Amino acid sequence: MTNTALVLGASGGFGGQMALALQSAGWQVTRYQRGTDMAAAAKGADLIVNGLNPPNYHNWAGLIPEITAQVLAAGRASGATILVPGNVYPYGTEPGPWNADTPHRPTSRKGAIRATMEAQYRAAAAQGQRTILLRGGDFLLPGSDQNVMNKIILGKLAKGRITSLGDPDALHAYAYLPDMARAAVALADLGDALPAFADIPFAGHAFTITDLATRVSRQLGKPIKITRFPNWLFTVTSPVWELARELREMLYLSSLPHQLDPAPLRQWLPAFQETSLEEVITRLIAGVQGSSISTQTGK
Repeated sequence: MTNTALVLGASGGFGGQMALALQSAGWQVTRYQRGTDMAAAAKGADLIVNGLNPPNYHNWAGLIPEITAQVLAAGRASGATILVPGNVYPYGTEPGPWNADTPHRPTSRKGAIRATMEAQYRAAAAQGQRTILLRGGDFLLPGSDQNVMNKIILGKLAKGRITSLGDPDALHAYAYLPDMARAAVALADLGDALPAFADIPFAGHAFTITDLATRVSRQLGKPIKITRFPNWLFTVTSPVWELARELREMLYLSSLPHQLDPAPLRQWLPAFQETSLEEVITRLIAGVQGSSISTQTGK
């Protein structure tokens, strides 16, 4: 193996962090240019990272199958292993902790789309297409304006508030993207030691909004109030605001206690060390504060 990787969606959160982690681990990385021949771009690659995801959940029903077909075709043309970031949507409200043995019983339209996508990768793996599906909770990436944590939950932190989209005492799974990317690279380095279809949960950090507020308050040295987002706004604005329409059906996850099983990743990567939750929160706070300063100064 020459350790060459084609990263799709390298300008996004997961794809960008994967490109950085691969380069840090000594891989030769090519960033895919949208609109070009993906199969041609994948030739000579050992790994294809599928970081493509329509922004704001735009037209998932049409675009996710299209992307999946292109990625699988590129995998066949190159013989490369495919690495896909999975999410928790296919599990619906199944009891956890969630892992590869948890049945897929989605309760949302997007959950059904993702379950179908995963089934296609699983079927391709049965025909020889090696695939790693690393599954994480909601992404955490300091400074990114594209994820819910920075945009909504910590969006009013400068005013001393943290916003909850559901039950503030419900345990919620999160994946700190730099850690998830490092784990993905380490799994790719295992090569044929992994099964042809490796469905591995990335447990990351699970915490409640109440716990988050307590930790943020301690770090900032001031009280932090928890407020509930007026979820009725999602209903009122959904006819004209695509993101609101798409987020509305996923609100159940903000009140459903859930977490991913850490045991499988420990089995495959016993020496893997995650960034502590305290440090992750420190970086998230710094990212939000930096964004607030840039907005205020017009930078």
